Amino acid sequence: MELRHLRYFVAVAEELSFTRAAERLHIGQPPLSQQIQALEHEIGARLFERNKRRVLLTEAGRLFLADARRVLALSDQAKETARRAHLGEAGELRVGFTFSTPFTPLFANVVRRYRQRYPDVLLTFHEVATQPQLTRIEARELDVGFVRPASMPLPRSVALTMLRRDPLRLVLPAGSPLARKKSIAVKDLAGQAFVVFPKDAGTGIYHQIFDLCRAAGFTPDIAMEAGEPSTIIGLVAAGCGISLLPSSFEGIHMDGIVYRPLADPEATTAMLLARHAEGGGPLVDAFVALAEAAAAERSSS
Repeated sequence: MELRHLRYFVAVAEELSFTRAAERLHIGQPPLSQQIQALEHEIGARLFERNKRRVLLTEAGRLFLADARRVLALSDQAKETARRAHLGEAGELRVGFTFSTPFTPLFANVVRRYRQRYPDVLLTFHEVATQPQLTRIEARELDVGFVRPASMPLPRSVALTMLRRDPLRLVLPAGSPLARKKSIAVKDLAGQAFVVFPKDAGTGIYHQIFDLCRAAGFTPDIAMEAGEPSTIIGLVAAGCGISLLPSSFEGIHMDGIVYRPLADPEATTAMLLARHAEGGGPLVDAFVALAEAAAAERSSS
């Protein structure tokens, strides 16, 4: 039994005329009659009572009509779902993001616009550090990811798009003498204790702090490590040291700490959008295009 057999049957059942049904289907009446007879033979039941004057549904035909309509409706729905997925309008998109990403207006802007434009796409979010995100994108366990510069070489199968650059902010205890300086450079941090992400946390900030400090002529003194940015900020408030974090974390307000800019122009970090280099289909393409457009608007404003 094929879908066309169901369409032929539904047309005859609705028209109650082989002649009108054949015209509606744009086929000849003899082939239509043959197809209905073949369908009845396959089912093992007469679906129509017919003579020269009229065509009527049998009880079997009446029950079969309801199921045939449901099957055809599901078929049409399946085709529409596939068509919309092909156009990037339906399906699931798995989005990774780092700890700092939700604090950036760009992230909220992109997600809000995407939901408005593609309401039938299911977005699932995964908070993952940069390096694990890249690994999962390479394995196609994530479709796209908001990441910071990686501490390890980029996998060949991952492509990056630059979205924006954010300055690094110095996180200080409110009573620190540094907080009273009008301008603070990285070299001024020599001798300070640092609170940082663990080296193996999968974030590039740890290595960036070392690079900035070494370029300024000293090696940072790592006093404590913490895996969560809110914990790092809390440890700074407790007087355990200072830290450097992306400026987006200034949205975390906590008694006992202050944020200060750094005078060094290279004290910045990038926000990047990662995806598989071989492409991820129309869902990914649409998300990347929307993120690039939103980033371009922000940079020009």
